[in-house]
Amino acid sequence: MFKTTKREIEWGQDTLTLETGKIARQADGCVVATYGETSVMAAVTFAKEAKEGQDFFPLTVHYQEKYYASGKIPGGFFKREARPSEKETLTARLIDRPIRPLFVDGFKHEVLVMCTVLSHDLENDPDIVAMIAASAALTLSGVPFLGPIAGCRVGFADGDYVLNPTVDDMDHLRSNPEQRLDLIVAGTKDAVMMVESEAYELSEEEMLGAVQFGHEQMQPVIDMIVDMAEDAANEPFDFQPPDYSALYDRVKALGEAPMRAAFAIQDKQERQTAISEARAAVKAELTEDELADANLGAAFKKLESAILRGDIIEGGARIDGRDNQTVRAIESEVGMLPRTHGSALFTRGETQALVVTTLGTGEDEQIVDALHASSRSNFLLHYNFPPYSVGEVGRVGPPGRREIGHGKLAWRALQAVLPPTTDFPYTIRLVSEITESNGSSSMATVCGSSLSMMDAGVPLKSAVAGVAMGLILEEDGRFAVLTDILGDEDHLGDMDFKVAGTEDGITSLQMDIKVAGITPEIMRQALAQAKDGRMHILGEMSKALSEAGDFSVHAPRIETMQVPTDKIREVIGSGGKVIREIVEVSGAKVDINDEGIIKIASSDGEAIKKAHDMIHAIVAEPEVGEIYTGKVVKIVDFGAFVNFFGKRDGLVHVSQIADRRLKHPSDALEEGQEVKVKLLGFDDRGKVRLSMKVVDQETGEEITEDA
Repeated sequence: MFKTTKREIEWGQDTLTLETGKIARQADGCVVATYGETSVMAAVTFAKEAKEGQDFFPLTVHYQEKYYASGKIPGGFFKREARPSEKETLTARLIDRPIRPLFVDGFKHEVLVMCTVLSHDLENDPDIVAMIAASAALTLSGVPFLGPIAGCRVGFADGDYVLNPTVDDMDHLRSNPEQRLDLIVAGTKDAVMMVESEAYELSEEEMLGAVQFGHEQMQPVIDMIVDMAEDAANEPFDFQPPDYSALYDRVKALGEAPMRAAFAIQDKQERQTAISEARAAVKAELTEDELADANLGAAFKKLESAILRGDIIEGGARIDGRDNQTVRAIESEVGMLPRTHGSALFTRGETQALVVTTLGTGEDEQIVDALHASSRSNFLLHYNFPPYSVGEVGRVGPPGRREIGHGKLAWRALQAVLPPTTDFPYTIRLVSEITESNGSSSMATVCGSSLSMMDAGVPLKSAVAGVAMGLILEEDGRFAVLTDILGDEDHLGDMDFKVAGTEDGITSLQMDIKVAGITPEIMRQALAQAKDGRMHILGEMSKALSEAGDFSVHAPRIETMQVPTDKIREVIGSGGKVIREIVEVSGAKVDINDEGIIKIASSDGEAIKKAHDMIHAIVAEPEVGEIYTGKVVKIVDFGAFVNFFGKRDGLVHVSQIADRRLKHPSDALEEGQEVKVKLLGFDDRGKVRLSMKVVDQETGEEITEDA
């Protein structure tokens, strides 16, 4: 019934298996990839005809994590998977970025790639497995795809690169000083296509080495996909790239002069207006058939690309007048919003980010429900890109893939310099409002976030800055690496290479390549230029703020204390009764974790002290020989019980009440009376023995033999 094809190799620490022919046989290509016991199914379908008038490539990549894969049932009321999680969105982008440039130019048929996690062994992250499955399914489908690609994860510990470290290794990246890198690299047999990473201040050579290591280690996977395709691939789809050379020649003849004049304008808005006018002038001269040609947009883009790229590769100035290594003018300002905990406005040329920091308590941590485990995050970064930032109108809705991806990139760049939670027990939320954009708003977010956190008093290890690099690579091998690229240079160039870090090293690297052939020498030059640009930006940022400022008066104060784990139950109480009472009486927020670390938060120092004292009274042990102030809670024939230490009571025997003989304890005491007692010790049954007669009830001082 099934005609299956299967390939298997030993890769890293586990076995990688690819299988096709059994599941989803009506898809154009379907592969189940298994690494260890993590399995992902990738199904590819594509339209056999392009939609009439289609002028872009409609590729859609979905990545879905099914809770059944790890034996879990989803939380919530509906008990089924709903909208994509942040991890699912980021992984879909991760797969999309290296495969999109490898479709044949001119192919505008709709393509759908769906990756579904079927099984998760809690050790191997499904993202790499999904990327390999998607590449194999595309290769088998017959779609005009110039792959295959493969991907792998690279760690860096004790000076050595590690292939495909486990989920736990990566989850504990911040708490493990030996593990300094989480890098994903994807590429073809000959070229690196995509890099995504977070790092702990690695040098440029260490990062380049990680990329090269990953590219070398993925080669057996590419060979396996090629071998599998020889037996199981569909016939290649009959697609001939459209020939629009005549249309391009016509557009070039009519539009080259006005386009060159438009690209000579340095102001973005004026330049965009001039380009639109030039396009309109060309269209006015075209025939109806030429206007209806779906390749008209490609012809305009080719002309614009030739003008921009040609000027740069010939050694001319860039469209805003800069040379290849100059960063645009920078202006930084902090503390501009009076009621927020921290704020910064970072402006670099025509790109601007307003970043606001809010400090919260443990109650504000984000609960992340993932396939392998649930966790809590105390560092959040949200990125917003409203239409007005580029002078446009448009719908405003929930964050899309772009917003989530750019926010995560900035998050990765900053996490390496955050203080330990033991030193700074706050939840940190950053919101970056992109108010202007013309190139690399994600790197502006990194710079603005660093300043905003320091303005809020967050003791960062050091400031972080980011810069976006571009590339113009010609077929004859000539190339130019561009520092701090503009939006047009990103759109018409061959590489988007974002590097963020401190003075001591790189904390994040993201690279997307649009063409094959990026050599290590090009990457090395890009990293060197990026370092120079980063150092310049850090210097400009330091003019506004170089270290953490005063703690905001509007932010909550948090004090931490450690209690023995066997005392946690006593602090919480039955059904949370005790901890609720502490909160109500003191007015402070109290949070306790499984390790016995308690966070007490309030804007009122007295409330923090009161809560601290109440907790201390619960968990501390009374010391023999110490004098305490207590209250008589019960009088009996043989003495009085006194509540003297938190909820702890002790017996003052009738002989220890006064330095005289009493017929009954009530002769000297009454219930509710405040007294001072000395802890004499504990009897054989652990009962507390107290004494009043050895303490001066007026002064609270011990009565010595001399007295």
